[in-house]
Amino acid sequence: MTEKLAIGIDIGGTNTVTGLVDAQGRMQGERSFKTKAYPYFDDYVERLVQDIESLRRTRPDAALAGIGIGAPNGNYFSGVAENPINIRWYEHAADGSQGAQILTVPFVETVRKHYPALPVVVDNDANAAAIGEMIYGGARGMRDFIEITLGTGLGGGIVANGEMVYGQGGTAGELGHVTVRPGGRRCGCGRRGCLETYVSATGIVRTMLEILADDPRPSKLRSVAVECLDSRMIAEAALDGDEAARAAFEMTGRILGEALANFVAFSFPEAIFLFGGLAKSGDLLWEPTKRHMEANLLRNYKGRVKLLPSGIDGANAAVLGASALVWKELRKLESR
Repeated sequence: MTEKLAIGIDIGGTNTVTGLVDAQGRMQGERSFKTKAYPYFDDYVERLVQDIESLRRTRPDAALAGIGIGAPNGNYFSGVAENPINIRWYEHAADGSQGAQILTVPFVETVRKHYPALPVVVDNDANAAAIGEMIYGGARGMRDFIEITLGTGLGGGIVANGEMVYGQGGTAGELGHVTVRPGGRRCGCGRRGCLETYVSATGIVRTMLEILADDPRPSKLRSVAVECLDSRMIAEAALDGDEAARAAFEMTGRILGEALANFVAFSFPEAIFLFGGLAKSGDLLWEPTKRHMEANLLRNYKGRVKLLPSGIDGANAAVLGASALVWKELRKLESR
């Protein structure tokens, strides 16, 4: 019997990663490129197709089961990404210049032109991660949990009673755009004080820069050019005992913990999973997050919600989450 493999595509603000994945969640190959290297959407999709075809050639004995795409602001029902906050794509103008920005990005329609016989599914990247957690990771057997993705921004995937929470238009769960500091930092969505402006790879950089401006304590990060500073440098400095860097993680954990305590109130999950690059910071982030979450939980919930790292393979977690959309879609089709 011919083995079936899924394509999982993780579209991030920095990188786009495409993987070939089997039904057990084992990676069979991977390709990547810089997302912003392709500002025109047609060119971007052509590059995606090149990577898909490159992966197919590595396993000519297998058949493609489908293509799953985890994209910022991806909508499972409409198949589009609705005005993604951290990525911009444009049309080609008739004269060859840059045309209008594409606010409703037609992922399913465009990719399906290249693969008309295959199921093509798009979802919010955080929802894809949550589905991956259910199929491959730590949420197997759980019916109520929340997946928080900590990357360039912050995403949320909410599972209640064993089902994704999509809301009436398919875009529920934008937890990164819950206001945590009214009138606070300007967000890419146009509002102020959104959670992701404080808790994300970019958010902790903003926090670090504020601390360096306001706090006279010595820090090795003062010698780093502003445009070069990133979350990994902050983590390395904090691990080396840099007090200013540790203060940045304390503030980030406090804001995240307070927000998680609020999220518990609306769905009382069995667990909250943290997923993504910033979540790999170890106790620098986990300790203050757990402490502040517990301190702010309603009495009924204290000690009853687990805070856990994603159980999906760390190096390929986002791609595995995207590929899980394919297996979920196939199961839905088979049950009809």
